[in-house]
Amino acid sequence: MLVLVVALLCLAGSVYLIAEFVSLPARERMLSFRRAAGYGRRMQKKAALQGSLRDRALLPAMERAARAVLRINPKTSVEVVTMRLHSAGLGRRISPVAFLAGKLFAAAAGLVFGLVIFTPAKGVAMGIALGAALAAVGFIGPDFFLNKKIRSRQERMSADLPDALDLLAVSVEAGLGFDAAVVKITEQVEGPLGEEFSLTLNEMRIGESRQDALKKLSERTGVPEIGAFARAIIQADQFGISLGRILRVQAVDTRNRRQIAAEEKAMKAPVKMLFPTVIFIFPSMFIVILGPAFLNLTKILSF
Repeated sequence: MLVLVVALLCLAGSVYLIAEFVSLPARERMLSFRRAAGYGRRMQKKAALQGSLRDRALLPAMERAARAVLRINPKTSVEVVTMRLHSAGLGRRISPVAFLAGKLFAAAAGLVFGLVIFTPAKGVAMGIALGAALAAVGFIGPDFFLNKKIRSRQERMSADLPDALDLLAVSVEAGLGFDAAVVKITEQVEGPLGEEFSLTLNEMRIGESRQDALKKLSERTGVPEIGAFARAIIQADQFGISLGRILRVQAVDTRNRRQIAAEEKAMKAPVKMLFPTVIFIFPSMFIVILGPAFLNLTKILSF
């Protein structure tokens, strides 16, 4: 009986060794695949552990805050914020995640400031109300600043566009190609319009078609005159129209639009001046003119 048990154990051991020897290449391949699959994750974890405080804590916190802002305001998206930042000329300096996270951090700072400052002096209810008001201001403030920046930049581009189109038309009529004429604009025109044309030129140089680059220029700036210019150039390319004539017409049309806008602002000026006049100037005039008469009237009535 003992001999039979020993024989069975030897047989089982032999089968196990044969199976291990036969399956050794397959197991080595599986182990290599697992190592290759987990190499990237291990390196990411190692880099995350060895990275700076900004990479380990600040960036994940900003991403979570940005996702929270997107949940609070579902109408906003990262693409919309990116386009607005580019329209304001801040796309290279501020990322959309940083902008959205800044809104949430500003709202939280306003809430904490209101609770800490106003609660001891005004009470809990007033502190909560003022903190909520400051939080709303902190949440809306970046959008207000961004919209103001966009409007200011668009007005400056609208003011510089006629001269830039004149230069573009003269360059094309002198024999330069469209790309070379755009180079002249980037060299001569300063400010946001020159930056936008420079970005459009770089997009065309890296292989983007002229139509796509001009469409992006129109979407990025949001200026109606630039949109009309981009559509005119695209149609001229499609139908084979002379670029010099199209550019000359666009320059004249843009200058007329600028003149009409200036006249419109001039006509709005008296209406805007009416309210400061009524609030600040008329009361002073009434006091100066009617004050002595009123004092004399009171003296007469007192007798």
